[in-house]
Amino acid sequence: MKPDLERLTRDNIVDFIGSIFERRGGEEYLGEPVTMGEHMLQGATIAEQNDQPEEIIVGALLHDIGHFTSEFGTFSMDDTEDRHHEDAGAEVLERFFPPVITDCCRYHVAAKRYLCATKPDYFDRLSEASVHSLNLQGGPMTSDEVAEFEKNPNLKQIIAVRYLDEAGKRAGMETPDYWHFAPMVQRMVDLHCGPAVPEC
Repeated sequence: MKPDLERLTRDNIVDFIGSIFERRGGEEYLGEPVTMGEHMLQGATIAEQNDQPEEIIVGALLHDIGHFTSEFGTFSMDDTEDRHHEDAGAEVLERFFPPVITDCCRYHVAAKRYLCATKPDYFDRLSEASVHSLNLQGGPMTSDEVAEFEKNPNLKQIIAVRYLDEAGKRAGMETPDYWHFAPMVQRMVDLHCGPAVPEC
């Protein structure tokens, strides 16, 4: 269900996201061998284990938050139309997080399309569910779409989170819970929501 964005502030956004993980993190993740929460926590954990910057860790942690906040509900293997979860997630994040974090959410689907167009072997990494959603999301990018996508100043980080997206599907992998990462999430909020950003 789409949240009431007007009730969210810099002081409650981190706990709000935590409540999503607690209430809905156990939901099935698109036919994968992990739950939604496990998937996002795995991506963040892998990034942390590999000494990635906090923006990549938080980007991986939050990239799929739109599955929980989309007014269209969550994806299933029976879908015949895209649910645009990346846009739903970015809408929640953009007021409170630096653009690089929001872009990792907003463009992680586009990054899949981009990599399928520019690195043919990337397609072989995709799970059955990812292939199904790719077909609903427009398939590999055209050359014009590739050229436009490459103009994004956060391209490197978006691609890094995309690879973590594919990596975070390991049955039985142990990870910390969301609250381990919460101080990091708060630092990203504080970085963005300074005095010059009164809408936070």
